[in-house]
Amino acid sequence: MGEANAYVRFQGTVRSPRGHFPGVFALVNNLAREGKLTAEQERFRRAGNDWYDAAYTDPSTVDPSVYDDRVNPGAVAWFKPTAVGLIARVGGYLEILAAHGVDCRLLRSADPGRVVYEDAHQVVVVPYERLAHLRL
Repeated sequence: MGEANAYVRFQGTVRSPRGHFPGVFALVNNLAREGKLTAEQERFRRAGNDWYDAAYTDPSTVDPSVYDDRVNPGAVAWFKPTAVGLIARVGGYLEILAAHGVDCRLLRSADPGRVVYEDAHQVVVVPYERLAHLRL
């Protein structure tokens, strides 16, 4: 699978207490919970989150255990390369993170981990690095 056909993930550069790198939406939602967003940023976040919720499936509503660390340690979501509409709206979230000095990086991978959930737009995987720790 070439880079144009690779899965895509936007994630922070600092591990969370759970040991994974939070995705772009979690990072912005955390800023909101901490009361750090401006009124304009909060309007964007709310409208964006509402759009995503209406347009795309939240994997945890299909399988409540998908992000359960005991069942799927370190599970994270990746966009499928065909999820153009989903990916196109991430830019505003990245702008919010940049305005608050929160680093976020773009990752591409043909094989990001063991797939534990899949739909037309995304996969949720347990990264291979987490699976290796389980085998120790």
